[in-house]
Amino acid sequence: MSRIGKNPIAIPAGVTIDVKDGVITVKGKLGELTQEFSDVVVNVEEGQVVVERPSDSKDHRAKHGLYRSLINNMVTGVSTGFTKELELVGVGYRASNQGQKLDLALGFSHNIVLEVASEVILETISEKGKNPIVKLTSYDKQLLGQVTAKIRDFRRPEPYKGKGIKFVGEVLRRKAGKSA
Repeated sequence: MSRIGKNPIAIPAGVTIDVKDGVITVKGKLGELTQEFSDVVVNVEEGQVVVERPSDSKDHRAKHGLYRSLINNMVTGVSTGFTKELELVGVGYRASNQGQKLDLALGFSHNIVLEVASEVILETISEKGKNPIVKLTSYDKQLLGQVTAKIRDFRRPEPYKGKGIKFVGEVLRRKAGKSA
């Protein structure tokens, strides 16, 4: 048995789950998410969701833990939500936003303007003497990960000086550089 797949998912108050024709729909106070599934059986019973596999074939074993994790992320997302913070490390690196438009100054000749999806709440924090922080909040973990990866790809942290866009609390592996 999959260690992850066999754990039941507790349904918090205010969350409703509907399973119909290979599609699971999770509704909560923050939003609504849907996910198609196959090769597993999803049962909603007494305030918890149980994911079971019909056989021990390799494909069924692979998808057992996967769909359990996806459903758990959906339940957590619509009830509490997810937050990621990106820190801009570098001289002259700035971030600002007007609604859903993120404006980044990352040392290129022009600023980078990115239109962020409406499901993601965007916030920029700039304090004097500290690195600018871009705070992203959403109920959809997959979308949040895609948006943060796209922002981070504009200027990945480099190993010598540590400049670039990194997650808050991320530890970078640093290199020594040239020895003269």
